[in-house]
Amino acid sequence: MDIFIHILLTNVLPMGIMIGLGIIIQRAFSLDIKTLSKLNFYLFSPAIMFDLLYKTEISAKVIYQVLAFFVVFMAAQYIIVEAVVRARGYKPSMKSAMRNSVLFYNSANYGIPLNQLAFSGNERTLAIQVLIMMMQSLVPNTYGIYNVNAHKADMRAIMKTILSMPIIYIIPLAFLLRGFHVPIPGPIATPIDYLSKAFIGTALITLGVQLGNMEWKISRSLAIDVSISGILRLVAGPLLAWLIVWTMGLIKPMELDKLMAAALIVSSAVPTSLSSVLLAVEFDNEAEFASQSVFVSTLISMITVTVVIFFLNLEI
Repeated sequence: MDIFIHILLTNVLPMGIMIGLGIIIQRAFSLDIKTLSKLNFYLFSPAIMFDLLYKTEISAKVIYQVLAFFVVFMAAQYIIVEAVVRARGYKPSMKSAMRNSVLFYNSANYGIPLNQLAFSGNERTLAIQVLIMMMQSLVPNTYGIYNVNAHKADMRAIMKTILSMPIIYIIPLAFLLRGFHVPIPGPIATPIDYLSKAFIGTALITLGVQLGNMEWKISRSLAIDVSISGILRLVAGPLLAWLIVWTMGLIKPMELDKLMAAALIVSSAVPTSLSSVLLAVEFDNEAEFASQSVFVSTLISMITVTVVIFFLNLEI
């Protein structure tokens, strides 16, 4: 029990305090959420993505293993959530909202701070989380946009929206510059560094502001659906990740060491991403369900993430 409390206080509570500050500030001053979201989306998130991909030593083998895990994990999640939405008989808009609430998880403004706390700033586990963050940034900005619009927009409009997303250009640019050993000029490198360092604090505050702007109640009509989303994201997610990691261990070329396996499981245990809310609001697609899913999963994750780290028995 002492270990559980220690994990809660040192790994999870610091994030909770930062999120709480965002909630308090929002309640007191009613900040402009769209402005904060745009700052994160167009400045802080691309900056930390570029900075980490450009600077972090990531071997080809690690990239291959992480991407293999991610593809299998996302495919398995999709199969499970698709079975649920078909069994529940949802209308098209609700189908896409439920998929997004499970498939898109907060690997950036929750996952990066959690990784830093859980693994004591280990550069190797951070590199793994960066790769997960990279893929989780791409998926909502490509498949996610298609998913919420497929039943009501033409493909040309969908592609135009996807191509306007900055993250799809930042990732290949960082890999190209790193691959060809192109130095970043000082006048450009310094602002990138400032923006990158501002990411974690700003992201957690923004998450708090988003939560502070939501109604802290679950409508009766959505209670079951929000609960299903939370269970699939916070319970089925890490269990599925553990199963995939265990299976990869049976295949010699794919075998993961203990630290890498733990980092991947922790990365899968985070709550629903704010991108599901942003997509729902932007494209008028079940915004109430999306907001409540993010709120409930973020709140409950304080306990479920602690449980996941406890059972992993990390020795950092």
